Amino acid sequence: MRFRHSDGSTVHLAYCTNVHPAETLDGVLAQLRDHCEPVRRRLGRDRLGIGLWLARDAAHSLTADPASLRALRAELDRRGLEVVTLNGFPYEGFGADEVKYRVYQPDWTRPERLAHTTDLARLLAALLPGDVTEGSVSTLPLGWRTPWTATAAATARTALSTLAVRLDALEELTGKSIRIGLEPEPGCTVETVADAVDALTSPPGLRSPRIGVCLDTCHLATSFEDPRTALESLAAAGIAVPKAQLSAALHAEHPHLPEVRAALAAFAEPRFLHQTRTRTAAGLRGTDDLPEALAPRGHGPAATSGARPADAPGESPAQASGASPAQAPDPGDSPGLPDATPWRAHFHVPLHAPPAPPLASTLPVLRDTLALLVGGPHPRTRHLEVETYTWQALPPDRRPRTRARLADGIAAELTLARDLLTDLGLKELP
Repeated sequence: MRFRHSDGSTVHLAYCTNVHPAETLDGVLAQLRDHCEPVRRRLGRDRLGIGLWLARDAAHSLTADPASLRALRAELDRRGLEVVTLNGFPYEGFGADEVKYRVYQPDWTRPERLAHTTDLARLLAALLPGDVTEGSVSTLPLGWRTPWTATAAATARTALSTLAVRLDALEELTGKSIRIGLEPEPGCTVETVADAVDALTSPPGLRSPRIGVCLDTCHLATSFEDPRTALESLAAAGIAVPKAQLSAALHAEHPHLPEVRAALAAFAEPRFLHQTRTRTAAGLRGTDDLPEALAPRGHGPAATSGARPADAPGESPAQASGASPAQAPDPGDSPGLPDATPWRAHFHVPLHAPPAPPLASTLPVLRDTLALLVGGPHPRTRHLEVETYTWQALPPDRRPRTRARLADGIAAELTLARDLLTDLGLKELP
């Protein structure tokens, strides 16, 4: 979906296909047929933007066989679909029964991450519509926080610098400008926008217009970041926002109440990690997953103080060599998460269907962020992607049981996003 901003530029709205993950090219083609085109038809649009997730094997098939790439481009055109952005965060296995910490591997210290992201950029340059010259790829925010050392940070910075050079060469060759956005996420070495600014600007820094930040509004809300402060810090540092992901987190205003804890427990599931945070007078505290936050006092790992949650399972603070002492759990802390202040959990809930009381979603944070991104005289980003990948991880009574019901839900999310954009003065294009 395309929108005209008041400055005359085009803003693109898509939805991310990691909601129906496929590991192979055949699986991607089936996605387009079984899911993406039905969503487009429900919206009554001739053209729909999708943010493709291409797993390692699918990307390899496309880079190794130009005929397959041409066939994918033709299939997109035939089904009324277009691609201006890719989700390059998960490398593979996003449809597995248990994803959890695996989604952070390989990280930016590994050559596989650089090679895969390079492939994605080259593929995107070939998939962009003929009248579009800019593409974006969101990626892992360097790596999980433990273990993360100065050596790891230097290796990741070198890899991103190499990528920037390759993207410069790609534009010279194709005329297409592809930018990468580090996607801050709770628990990662780059958890917040402030972390991203530090990672991209601290000496020796990584001053490249090719590398910026992908702003995910669920992650922003989970870490209790203020959208205006976050965007102002990026602007002050000269860091671009190649892409924003429109998503909402789970919010519990009164987590000490038994009925609230019972409602939260329904969202604790075995597939994805649901980092949970609360903002106290002592600072941001959190756990790596929702069950840890809900653990009764005297059971489970302790919550951490400061801006980082507890260490990954199986690691002691001494083993987690990337964490400073302030980031490690305090042995004197009680297990579980303090419950005198509101909690937010990294669970992407459907935009149009917030959880029933006593829970809520952080949709207001999305609204505020979107207004700051595209409501001004010039858009801060031109690529927006609805990313609710957790439909099948919702409590059983909220999961779509058929493809048709899933398509209905995705179409409803896109309709809500469209309405937010038009309320901000953008005009939908045919």
